Amino acid sequence: MDKPEHKAHSVIAMSEYRPETGYAAIAQVEAYWEAVRGARLLPKRSDIDPRGIEQCLEHAFILERVAAGIARLRIAGTHLNDLIGMEVRGMPLTTFFTPAARAVVSEQLEVVFQTPAICTLDLSSAASIGRPSLQARLILLPLKSDLGDVSRVLGCLVAKGDIGSAPRRFDIAGRKVLHIAPGAVPQSKPPHPPKTPATTPLPIAQEPRKAHPPGLAEEQATFSKPSSDKRRPPYLRLIKTDDP
Repeated sequence: MDKPEHKAHSVIAMSEYRPETGYAAIAQVEAYWEAVRGARLLPKRSDIDPRGIEQCLEHAFILERVAAGIARLRIAGTHLNDLIGMEVRGMPLTTFFTPAARAVVSEQLEVVFQTPAICTLDLSSAASIGRPSLQARLILLPLKSDLGDVSRVLGCLVAKGDIGSAPRRFDIAGRKVLHIAPGAVPQSKPPHPPKTPATTPLPIAQEPRKAHPPGLAEEQATFSKPSSDKRRPPYLRLIKTDDP
């Protein structure tokens, strides 16, 4: 049900996108989401083609909302497996966070699904034995399911530096929420054309009827209605005689 149909004409390649940031994969996934979205409020899950973000698949994932504040990983790249040290498909997103941060993550998930909105989280993981400090960034981009409800998320998680011993879990260092508005639809003409002052229509001048030049048409005979007081002579006469 959740597998996209791969259509060659719907692939939007973003492999040449090179943003000036340390989180290039996140910027590329967001740009792809915007390109697929177009003028709609949200793209559908079936619109997402992995070939469009092939340069950052190891950082990308798909979430499915299963309850309020809970979303499980349906698809996840290898970078996410490396952070936890095992296969993460089927796990909730809160697996990547410390217990203190999980309530905030659940709250942000509901904002993404219900508003809908784009949520970006700046993350940090403190250093410990065998684990150097890590800085990471996570983006959540809402999607519609095939039924039309907002219950999927295209996401990307990038951690910079040496992962060290897994699992690695993060605290939230900052967050940004962007409420989504429908894409602008280009208009072929202005919505409100300028009004012109009302003018009184000029009377149409009737040209005098021109006489036909001689030789092109005969003069038409005028028609006169016969007077009502003139009686026509009867066609039959009645002759009465007294002869037997």
